[in-house]
Amino acid sequence: MSWIQQLDKTYDNCRNAIGVIYSDSDVPLLPICHTTVMAHITVLLDQNGELIKAQFVPKDNARTIIPCTESSAGRTSGEAAHPLADKLQYVSGDYSSFVNGKGSYFTSYKKQLEEWCNSENSHRKARTILTYVSKCTLIRDLIDKGIMQTINGVLTEKWDKKRFVEAPKNVKPMDAVIRWAVEIPGDPVTETWKDTSLFDSWIKYYLSLKNEKGLCYASGTDTIIATQHSSKIRSDADKAKMISSNDTSGFTFRGRFTNDKQACEIGYEVTQKAHNALRWLIAKQGYKQKDLTYLAWATTMKAIPDPFADSESLFWAGVPDSLDHPYTGEEFANRLTQKMKGFKANLDDGDNIIILGLNSASPGRLSLLFYQENRPEEFLEKIEYWHSSCCWIHRFKKKESINEKTGKKESKQITFVGAPAPHDIVEAAYGKKVDDKLRKACIKRIVPCIINKASLPKDIVLSTFRRACNGAALETWEWQKTLSIACALFRKYMYLEEVYEMALEEKRKSRDYLYGRLLALADSLESWALYSVNEKRQTTAFRLMNRFSEHPFSTWPIIEKALIPYIQRLGSKSSWRRGLIDEVMALFSHDDFINDKSLTGEFLLGYHCQLRALKQKTPSSDEKVTEEEQMQIADEEE
Repeated sequence: MSWIQQLDKTYDNCRNAIGVIYSDSDVPLLPICHTTVMAHITVLLDQNGELIKAQFVPKDNARTIIPCTESSAGRTSGEAAHPLADKLQYVSGDYSSFVNGKGSYFTSYKKQLEEWCNSENSHRKARTILTYVSKCTLIRDLIDKGIMQTINGVLTEKWDKKRFVEAPKNVKPMDAVIRWAVEIPGDPVTETWKDTSLFDSWIKYYLSLKNEKGLCYASGTDTIIATQHSSKIRSDADKAKMISSNDTSGFTFRGRFTNDKQACEIGYEVTQKAHNALRWLIAKQGYKQKDLTYLAWATTMKAIPDPFADSESLFWAGVPDSLDHPYTGEEFANRLTQKMKGFKANLDDGDNIIILGLNSASPGRLSLLFYQENRPEEFLEKIEYWHSSCCWIHRFKKKESINEKTGKKESKQITFVGAPAPHDIVEAAYGKKVDDKLRKACIKRIVPCIINKASLPKDIVLSTFRRACNGAALETWEWQKTLSIACALFRKYMYLEEVYEMALEEKRKSRDYLYGRLLALADSLESWALYSVNEKRQTTAFRLMNRFSEHPFSTWPIIEKALIPYIQRLGSKSSWRRGLIDEVMALFSHDDFINDKSLTGEFLLGYHCQLRALKQKTPSSDEKVTEEEQMQIADEEE
């Protein structure tokens, strides 16, 4: 029950946000005894219950807070009416007169509204709405106001898009959801879905109806017990529930208990607050991949780093595209440390940080697959370790900006340093069209590496390495992304045994690293020769990269032989790169060089670092290669 307790505590700490709709797209923190619907028509009444106007609701303003009961909040069909706003089938007294073959639930809706209005907790706006709906003229009035139309006295199956331009799409007129607004002199809030006094009125009334008490397993107190629990946790259309024990004919509790209350009892207010807080948090900061959802938050709602974001999104860890020195990652390390200090200064030792994961066990059931509570210092230390150990230089993200001259949006590729996000790792390992089940399974295995400092799964590291070595089969952007992520994963995988720099290590003599450098230099030399004659195609080194990774010693002579005509074409312009190849060859030991076994991920580190080093260095002037030309060639190679 810890997750319920922590969410209940979070709800209490965020009472100022309850019922507040900051923007049309935001999911609000709901008051208890309330839910949200997507409304289609707003009906405005005066204080006497007379219709002033009706209008369609814009799609971006459709989310509406409404009072509900336990039954209406969990309904999938049937007569469980919402107390105030609902579908036309519930709130219209003349529904049966205009719709054939579909029964009306107006009687139960009106009875429930009357009982509320006749109680000591009634509200003036609710009484005004009751006065209007009692006239049983809603559909007729909507027709008169030009919101609906009939053919032979029956509502049309759909709106005529030419006549009803603002009508909602994919919604039948008879299924439209009606919300109410009431103009009362001296009351600045006409919208019932924004009136907190109306919220409080319904909460007091509804709680006064409940008299069944019991021991709440979450709070440990005797209180009103919930008979049903909330859905719509991950989205408005989500019908899966985390707690359900109402299956008296199935096997939910049969064989262990005689009734559902023996299995679990949760207080009504506690479950309402916990589920409302969970839904709000997921919409606000959840990490979603299909129906798999992860969430991290502080119960005090203080700012914490998102453990599932890449470094650029989290810290804006960008680096300039052009550097006058090799990038070692020191700037990123300092920025990361300062960022963590900022989070730490804002958090107190008593602040509890919660991480949980949710997944659909079935269409109607939601399982808690991960739950962990952390102290701030422990949590921040784990996040810092992940971003520093799985760190590499990437260029697969784009930023949108506004062109000052044209005023149009432009998308520019950026360079950033740090760790990739879990979904990017999965796509690097298995491709962008990875199966949903495999995607979720991989993310489940990657998350503990971030928040528990666990080792990366070896199969994911190897799969990413193989795809990076097979660049000839990938599009350029996908290969560049896969290559940098493969380097990050291998660096993370080896972090406890060997720390690799992100800049070229010219004195490193390990076999795999040197073979990576050789391939990069051969690729660069041929690219330069092709560029000099304006020819665009894959180089021999690039095409043979996969074979080279499996048999480097036997493949290198093929690549070296293919360089001869390009060296002859370039003449003296090739001397700088040829000199670098000779320097790398001299670093090999004889036994390492003739060893033809397959290469490890270290090969990609040497390859990528050598390419970046070529971009940052400029050859001597006697080779007649300008810095601008060298930068362009290096960009094409990457």
